[in-house]
Amino acid sequence: MSKYELQKYVQHQLNNFYPDNRFLNEDKFKNSIDEALERAQYCFQHISLSAYHRDGTTYFNHLHADQYTIFLWFLSNSIWNKFEDSELSAKLFNLNKTLNGFLCMYDAKLPDIFLVVHGNGIVLGKATYSDFLVCYQGSTVGAIDGKYPKLGKGVALAPDSSIIGNCSVGNLVTIGNQSLLRNTSIDDRSLYYRHTKTGEHIVQPTETPWAQTFFNVPIL
Repeated sequence: MSKYELQKYVQHQLNNFYPDNRFLNEDKFKNSIDEALERAQYCFQHISLSAYHRDGTTYFNHLHADQYTIFLWFLSNSIWNKFEDSELSAKLFNLNKTLNGFLCMYDAKLPDIFLVVHGNGIVLGKATYSDFLVCYQGSTVGAIDGKYPKLGKGVALAPDSSIIGNCSVGNLVTIGNQSLLRNTSIDDRSLYYRHTKTGEHIVQPTETPWAQTFFNVPIL
């Protein structure tokens, strides 16, 4: 699919979901598509998963739901950063929410390099993020009393895990399935998980950070 075809593809989706007869600014949209594709390419080239590469070249497939999720967020964020067009940015946010179950506002500050895996039900609030973030389905990053977490490089959130409130999460930290980190800080290279029988939350050091397995360059 060419850039022009991709542009029309997204426009058709927006017009179908939001038939309000408010036409998109073609120049603004084209300019933002170009930037979003550049940002997506830079992000994808660091990912080690085979679906992101073809014959040694970084590859974007609009029918790959996780790739399209990341692209739509970059697009919404680029439009907001360049033009502060809250209406178009909001439509793209809602489109991403509707199609992919991905809830991250267009004015959040996600890192340049991040990965969505099985992206349904991911909620990413306006926390402080770093590169090499990995988010599985059902994961949440949110605030308590207006205080958001601060995440280091290579933080991986397993399915249905949460980081909320005044948390300082170090580099290369893994948050295990169904774990809740709430107003708590975690040191570098740690595994935080919920015991399946007792429900107790446990933190232990690890030398094999999960996030590193998803990227083709050293995180640190």
